[in-house]
Amino acid sequence: MRWSSVVSRVLVSAAAASALQAQDLDAIQKRGVLKVLLVAPPPQDDRFWSVRPEAPPGFEREMIEKFAGVHGLRVEVVPQKTWADLIPALVAGAGDVVAGRFSDTPGRRAQIAFSAEVFPTRNVAVTLKPHRVVAAVEELKDERVGTVRGTSLEEAVQHAKVPVANVVPVAPGTLLQALKDGKASCIVWGTDQAILAQRADRDVQIGAFVGSPGSLAWGLRKDAPQLLAGLNEFIAAHRLTEWSKLVVKYFGPDAPELLRKARAL
Repeated sequence: MRWSSVVSRVLVSAAAASALQAQDLDAIQKRGVLKVLLVAPPPQDDRFWSVRPEAPPGFEREMIEKFAGVHGLRVEVVPQKTWADLIPALVAGAGDVVAGRFSDTPGRRAQIAFSAEVFPTRNVAVTLKPHRVVAAVEELKDERVGTVRGTSLEEAVQHAKVPVANVVPVAPGTLLQALKDGKASCIVWGTDQAILAQRADRDVQIGAFVGSPGSLAWGLRKDAPQLLAGLNEFIAAHRLTEWSKLVVKYFGPDAPELLRKARAL
């Protein structure tokens, strides 16, 4: 290989690294835009982030737009087709923050950084009457378990050691419909969604917790320490002022106590 070619490759790599590093908070403020990567939710599942003009903005969208306002930024959504696309897009510099019910997991932390907790979560086994309630994680192995590829829910199903032949991939936003259609006999779902679904339909049965308590948080590149510090400072202040009000606004008056119990068990 010619020396000039080697130098050229080094310069290109250095330029790419510099471009990513330049997307920390100070550069974002100069740009005036905070780019948020997310998988747009279906209309019936937009309590965290709504893209419908006529609907309330959603729990996370309200938070992140307020953070952006504090720093004089406009929020620009950079939609991704699948959950598996989010981290590669972030690492490639297509956006600054991953949001929209994004779970902080060990596997993801190996690739990117996470903000402080935005919303507590825990996965539960959900079935529909007259099917049995899945009362123990071990019982999942005998079910046809619906999950969404590239999500923390898929990680939870894998960790529960559900046989691959029993795992039923479904499209984002269609887990409950997969139960109703008989495509899956059980799904693993976040407590926030399961609680709302049960309130709307008493045939929804919430069974065993699957895995340990977890957190929804905002993902960002590991080379953005200013942005991480700014997000964490905002989240800490928001917890003391507006957070509980937003929980009640989007998930009902019983939600704070239910979330506390899920966290404690």
